[in-house]
Amino acid sequence: MASELEPEVQAIDRSLLECSAEEIAGKWLQATDLTREVYQHLAHFVPKIYCRGPNPFPQKEDMLAQHVLLGPMEWYLCGEDPAFGFAKLEQANKPSHLCGRVFKVGEPTYSCRDCAVDPTCVLCMECFLGSVHRDHRYRMTTSGGGGFCDCGDTEAWKEGPYCQKHELNTSEIEEEEDPLVHLSEDMIARTYNIFAIMFRYAVEILTWEKENELPGDLEMVEKSDTYYCMLFNDEVHTYEQVIYTLQKAVNCTQKEAIGFATTVDRDGRRSVRYGDFQYCEQAKSVIVRNTSRQTKPLKVQVMHSSIVAHQNFGLKLLSWLGSIIGYSDGLRRILCQVGLQEGPDGENSSLVDRLMLSDSKLWKGARSVYHQLFMSSLLMDLKYKKLFAIRFANNYERLQNDYVTDDHDREFSITDLSVQIFTVPSLARMLITEENLMTIIIKTFMDHLKHRDAQGRFQFERYTALQAFKFRRVQSLILDLKYVLISKPTEWSDELRRKFLEGFDAFLELLKCMQGMDPITRQVGQHIEMEPEWEAAFTLQMKLTHVISMMQDWCALDEKVLIEAYKKCLAVLMHCHSGFTDGEQPITLSICGHSVETIRYCVSQEKVSIHLPVSRLLAGLHVLLSKSEVAYKFPELLPLSELSPPMLIEHPLRCLVLCAQVHAGMWRRNGFSLVNQIYYYHNVKCRREMFDKDIVMLQTGVSMMDPNHFLMIMLSRFELYQIFSTPDYGKRFSSEITHKDIVQQNNTLIEEMLYLIIMLVGERFSPGVGQVNATDEIKREIIHQLSIRPMAHSELVKSLPEDENKETGMESVIEAVASFKKPGLTGRGMYELKSECAKEFNLYFYHFSRAEQSKAEEAQRKLKRQNREDTALPPPVLPPFCPLFASLVNILQSDVMLCIMGTILQWAVEHNGYAWSESMLQRVLHLIGMALQEEKQHLENVMEEHVVTFTFTQKISKPGEAPNNSPSILAMLETLQNAPYLEVHKDMIRWILKTFNAIKKIRESSSTSPVAETEGTIMEESSRDKDKAERKRKAEIARLRREKIMAQMSEMQRHFIDENKELFQQTLELDASTSAVFDNSPVVSDMTLTALGPAQTWVPEQRQFVTCILCQEEQEVKVESRAMVLAAFVQRSTVLSKNRSKFIHDPDKYDPLFMHPDLSCGTHTGSCGHVMHAHCWQRYFDSVQAKEQRRQQRLRLHTSYDVENGEFLCPLCECLSNTVIPLLLPPRNIFNSRLNFSDQPNLTQWIRTISLQIKALQVLRKEESTPTTASSKKSETMGELQLPEGFRPDFHPKNPYSESIKEMLTTFGTATYKVGLKVHPNEEDPRVPIMCWSSCAYTIQSIERILSDEDKPLFGPLPCRLPTQAANSLPSPCLRGT
Repeated sequence: MASELEPEVQAIDRSLLECSAEEIAGKWLQATDLTREVYQHLAHFVPKIYCRGPNPFPQKEDMLAQHVLLGPMEWYLCGEDPAFGFAKLEQANKPSHLCGRVFKVGEPTYSCRDCAVDPTCVLCMECFLGSVHRDHRYRMTTSGGGGFCDCGDTEAWKEGPYCQKHELNTSEIEEEEDPLVHLSEDMIARTYNIFAIMFRYAVEILTWEKENELPGDLEMVEKSDTYYCMLFNDEVHTYEQVIYTLQKAVNCTQKEAIGFATTVDRDGRRSVRYGDFQYCEQAKSVIVRNTSRQTKPLKVQVMHSSIVAHQNFGLKLLSWLGSIIGYSDGLRRILCQVGLQEGPDGENSSLVDRLMLSDSKLWKGARSVYHQLFMSSLLMDLKYKKLFAIRFANNYERLQNDYVTDDHDREFSITDLSVQIFTVPSLARMLITEENLMTIIIKTFMDHLKHRDAQGRFQFERYTALQAFKFRRVQSLILDLKYVLISKPTEWSDELRRKFLEGFDAFLELLKCMQGMDPITRQVGQHIEMEPEWEAAFTLQMKLTHVISMMQDWCALDEKVLIEAYKKCLAVLMHCHSGFTDGEQPITLSICGHSVETIRYCVSQEKVSIHLPVSRLLAGLHVLLSKSEVAYKFPELLPLSELSPPMLIEHPLRCLVLCAQVHAGMWRRNGFSLVNQIYYYHNVKCRREMFDKDIVMLQTGVSMMDPNHFLMIMLSRFELYQIFSTPDYGKRFSSEITHKDIVQQNNTLIEEMLYLIIMLVGERFSPGVGQVNATDEIKREIIHQLSIRPMAHSELVKSLPEDENKETGMESVIEAVASFKKPGLTGRGMYELKSECAKEFNLYFYHFSRAEQSKAEEAQRKLKRQNREDTALPPPVLPPFCPLFASLVNILQSDVMLCIMGTILQWAVEHNGYAWSESMLQRVLHLIGMALQEEKQHLENVMEEHVVTFTFTQKISKPGEAPNNSPSILAMLETLQNAPYLEVHKDMIRWILKTFNAIKKIRESSSTSPVAETEGTIMEESSRDKDKAERKRKAEIARLRREKIMAQMSEMQRHFIDENKELFQQTLELDASTSAVFDNSPVVSDMTLTALGPAQTWVPEQRQFVTCILCQEEQEVKVESRAMVLAAFVQRSTVLSKNRSKFIHDPDKYDPLFMHPDLSCGTHTGSCGHVMHAHCWQRYFDSVQAKEQRRQQRLRLHTSYDVENGEFLCPLCECLSNTVIPLLLPPRNIFNSRLNFSDQPNLTQWIRTISLQIKALQVLRKEESTPTTASSKKSETMGELQLPEGFRPDFHPKNPYSESIKEMLTTFGTATYKVGLKVHPNEEDPRVPIMCWSSCAYTIQSIERILSDEDKPLFGPLPCRLPTQAANSLPSPCLRGT
């Protein structure tokens, strides 16, 4: 078809070339109706130039368009030859002081970190190299396309707004003048006329929606039957889908289809077929049918060639307008006037409005062209930039709605221009005050999140894929809100205050819908079946983090705004709390003579949410009241008397208790979704407005209430109240509870509670909480990160929180706390902590993860050992609290706190009678150290005639009151100092006692009489404690003697039971079933134990309980119960081989019974030690196989393991495995608890019996070879031999195991056989048990060699999970063989 049209095209080219631009322009100048003349010209010539065949000819089309269409316009506009006219315009124009270079995709951009008002202020390479910023700290990025250079914009830079190129013109521009003064009135009139006509034509044709007819002014007299099948881009279908569909629809080659798809993706649309209507319609129907099965079909239109021609010229025209206005600012001003002038239809009828509101209907290429025109015109003219910003704000809600329903990326949407408008400080302020922009953005955002629960909170649980897609797009509105707030006001007008507080109200409504969203309840019994949706809520929280911080920053700048915002936030929080009571019952708590009323609430039983943004915002504002001193200046204006401290602390405390319980393993059945939430709650991206603010809110509450009351409420929420409120409850608890998990859980909860108290008293490095500044806060973060290990710059930056400008503040303080070590062989320079900063290290720094805390502790202790110092890690000296939080320190000397400390120390002193942990003790010692440091500071900084009310040393010196008469805390510390089981804590206890004596001396020097009395009391108490310690030592000796006597009695009892076995059989079984699971001490002591033989010592075996990693159910290991298995990996090994070149020639005939001395190859079995139910593992393995089959269908990359060969990954640790080992009891547990050797033969008898057995086997072999006589002689021969039952060849012992265990034994045996011999599995092969024995022997030998190389004893404690592996590999082959 193209070859047929070629002569016609050539003919048309000649007729077009004869047109004269000057003549046409002259005709237009004489016309009375210019619009009609121009439209007739376009209607006649545009279809003759554009879209003349199936393939475009862009160069030819552009040349003809310039000559026939654009040339006359340029002549008309200039009134003379454009070559001279535009040169004159350029010469008369005063160049703009704005650069305005529009960036292309991938072009480098530069932002000065020191001078840019925000990170969106960027320079092009030319301006950057010519500016002062090249010598500053700068950030280099690549543009995504669509932005422009901010050089010359004084609002974008704190200093150095101009580069050398644009600075030359600044002296001439003293005040803003009208650029039209440089144009003649005639030229202004002509420009206005032609711009109005051409801009209207372009907008009309680009937004034209009919496919078969043109606007009336452009309709042709003769209409040809030529159409295009136009394929449009979307972000739903893949390249492969489009290519495949095009090959079927238009019968093209793959190369042509790839070309079509590439153009569609780049430009937004492409014609894929040219011809008559029916021909194109056929292609359209095929495309629609092939792409509508899973998703919405590709957008395809059959468009008349004349419409496509005019639209192509419309795009060319917009580009031409953009280039023309570059000659003169006057032309730019006229185009802006034309674009923003209201049309006859009233509101939103201007050409700019029409284009913006049709944005989502345009294709990608059209959008890019008109966006660039807006940037080079409206955004480069300061007067019209303001007017355009108002129009943009007025249409904001509709534009965002269009964007959300569209599927194109944001860079192709008009909404992306928000960054160019909202980040200009003057425009942002104007839009807030005049257009109420903050409220508009927030309400538009909330309108899209319509899924709410009964309490009005956001609900993301049942989001469909489409709703999730829309939610991702809606998040861009939060970015716009961030742009509006990113530059803070220096001056406040009453109108700005009013509108900001209106926006703050809307923001509180948003946070109110987040308060308590995604509540969770502890899963008990069985594991949660489906992981709940949690990512959407956390994504929302992450996006809002900087916005919440900026809201607080704005409030901090004006006292009136801060007070009003605080009142509003408090009112919303009280409203939220009124709906959260859920019928909770009031209870009264009492400890140490103090009582408090609270509500009965168990985090482990009720609903709890990790999302509390209203509480956290109030905490931030409360700190600002302290930081700005508003709380002290205007207390009468603040509702501090209305605050209810228990209400303030309730929900943050629940959240922190939830974290503690998760760490204690109480929420395992809630799956990974909760683990992930806890991770992000503490993560550097979220913690500033989540975890940190919860700590601040608790500090706020504690500072306003009796610390005893707070501690009792906290004990209740941690579900530890009974332990500390009931005397000797701990001892009863540890003796009564036989479930180790419960003991461990409570220990962990006590540790977490003590850690929380440490944080509440010690975390005072936020300006407003403690008397510090922001620099101190960053220093402390860096000190603690470098306490773990030296770090590279990038690694350190990642561990620090960023502000809204993506700055951490590290560079300003790093030199004060760290030394830079230049890169060596590693190629990375490292920052190392300066030695003088080590004293500021806090072991319980609240931003440490558990792993980081452990590494930091180890590193600091190692450093102290290298410096030959004691290894104590005392708490650092802390800055004083601000007055609003000053009462927080009293928590350390409160009666309930002393009771908690004393109770735990008492457990440590009497360490055998209680369930306690060293971590618990370590935290108590840290708290005592903090209190001593606090008292020491109070004494050193006390003013004259002031009484120090912090008297911790006196309180810890007093013993407990009757009836308990417990020793004082000080006395217990002295006792623990000599405890052999607390070697690691001796240095810390020594430091505490040393600090105590130092404080005592300070008190002596400041006040003689009271201190002398106190000293006397202490000495008397110390003497009394020494007597008590001596008595205790004697009691310990007596206890050991009693234990020895009891052991002897136990041995006598055993002998008696042996002699009366039948009588006591039932008793023994009962004892075995009720024996304590965790009692690891043997019954028999101080005597030689005999393992085997007639004199075998009876030792009670532990009952073994294990937990399945898949279903989290606990089960006792028994022979009759369901099988419990270990994930295992069987592999051939030559590690211990003497001849690695040897291999088995014929595995099917190979006999593995005897191993050759060269040990050519062994079969090793290893296990990660993770336990599962056999049926749980089978289900898991089946799902892995099914997933593998689906994976192959999807043509994904290969996995790291071979499922077809029986391989899988351990569900917990992802260790490579290919079989399972069943957990089995030791043989003595199976055979009536003790093997009876009383009737066994001696060695002589045994040898004779074995000889008889060999003869019997020989007889059987002969019988097999001569089957005819076998039956007659068999019984006679066996009778002659007289073999004991167990030695008879036909003897089959009873298998005591359940069917499930038998099946797993077979599975493991078959795996060793298959892998060891490299043959197909065959469970009937007699070599299976032999291969089991072989693997068992080789594995034990491997373990022995490992222990030998590590200089560890053979029968000492094995590393990690080897005991389980070794214990369970032994019985398997034995019983498989039977």
